[in-house]
Amino acid sequence: MTLLWLIVILLAGGAAAWLLERRSMVLARGACLLALAIDLILVVSLWLSAGGRPEAAETAWIAELRWDWIPRFGIGFHLAMDGISLLLAALTIVLGFAAVAASWTEISDRAGFFHFNLMWVLAGVLGVFLSLDLFLFYFFWELMLVPMYFLIAIWGHENRTYASIKFFLFTQLSGLFMLLSILGLVFVHYRATGIYTFDYGELLRTPMARSTAFALMLGFVAAFGVKLPMVPLHTWLPDAHTEAPTGGSVVLAGLLLKTGAYGLFRFAVPLFPEAARLFAPAAMILGAAGIIYGAVLAFAQTDLKRLVAYSSVSHMGFVLVGIYAGNELALQGAILQMICHGLGTGALFILAGALQERIHTRDMNRMGGLWEVCPRMGAMGLFFALASLGLPGLGNFVAEILVLVGAYRASIPVAAVSAVGLVTATIYALEMVQRAFHGKNVRGWKFPDLSVREMAVMAVLALLLLWIGLYPKTLLDTARPALHAPAPPVATAALRP
Repeated sequence: MTLLWLIVILLAGGAAAWLLERRSMVLARGACLLALAIDLILVVSLWLSAGGRPEAAETAWIAELRWDWIPRFGIGFHLAMDGISLLLAALTIVLGFAAVAASWTEISDRAGFFHFNLMWVLAGVLGVFLSLDLFLFYFFWELMLVPMYFLIAIWGHENRTYASIKFFLFTQLSGLFMLLSILGLVFVHYRATGIYTFDYGELLRTPMARSTAFALMLGFVAAFGVKLPMVPLHTWLPDAHTEAPTGGSVVLAGLLLKTGAYGLFRFAVPLFPEAARLFAPAAMILGAAGIIYGAVLAFAQTDLKRLVAYSSVSHMGFVLVGIYAGNELALQGAILQMICHGLGTGALFILAGALQERIHTRDMNRMGGLWEVCPRMGAMGLFFALASLGLPGLGNFVAEILVLVGAYRASIPVAAVSAVGLVTATIYALEMVQRAFHGKNVRGWKFPDLSVREMAVMAVLALLLLWIGLYPKTLLDTARPALHAPAPPVATAALRP
């Protein structure tokens, strides 16, 4: 029941925040923090219980819940957690705390409804990471969409209407492709076995023609590629990230993009292993192209949030390359990159939001010389810029090196092109710090530095990145049983020659 409570508690926390808004905003925000704190305790307890499992366990699942839901059509309420979904669940809760803290003073209008939507997005994200019934997975996939749309459309910035509709259309249309593929897979399985089922474990063994498998796989890739985002399906992302409120940007960049990567890892590759092997070269090329393309466009931006948004396209390209490289090193790097990108980019969006709240602009041409005005903000900006460019000793470096080594074993040209991304990341990350915080304060900016609350959030995220960079073994050991257990097959097993 722990897995169910992880989701229900967030849903209840959001509903409580909406109801408590009339009495006190402190109580409303407190309800969200309490729900997240309870979830954090539950995840830590699951993590500690997983620590004693042997790596060669008969099953990768740390916890599992299976109920009948609509048995006539083979639909069940099936939740399960392995080491990878455990790490992503922990990331969800940590960034949930960060999003609530970042919205503390920014959101004053209809704040209860804002926190309701925020918590329901988090619940949907957790549901995606835990679902092993494809109907339930699609339900949670769509659950993320509506509250995220409201977060952008109601509390976003100048062009929020355009950005929210674009986000909705891209994700909804791609999700419909996935739904068609899910239904197609269920019908193919029924024709082969005479049994209707949406269960992940049963559908893994579905026999089908190569052309059928490839067509069905493309439906999953369309949905997951949009969320990742995969070039050229990324065009919704810069607008949505730029116009979203700070808490929405943290969740969007830190978590929703990871649902796309997780979907590729958990569903698109294992369900269609032969089709995935055929698609792997193209996917790796698209990933490498995204690394360079995102970095070049990030360098060309003057809008601070837009720069961070395009850097996400570049960093998530490493995840795509790692997933389809088809070996353990690359996949370990992809997993670490998902975690580190969520922490680092979430922090950069919080800093960008804090600056916009104080000076009412994101234009770096109007900044400059801010270090002398807000030294704590400048120091944090420099730290997370160094994390973004992959400084040794921080988590992004370990993640990207593992991806590159794994990619080198699969394709030397892809690894070489991807490695250029490390250089381009250095250029745009340091340019961001130079233009925003160094130079002369020609506009005479004067505003308060990061508060104790904001510094606490920054410190936690920085310490986590430092811990992963210096001692990644904890995360790698947590994820490793999912890569080796006989059930379920994962991306490395499906792509292995």
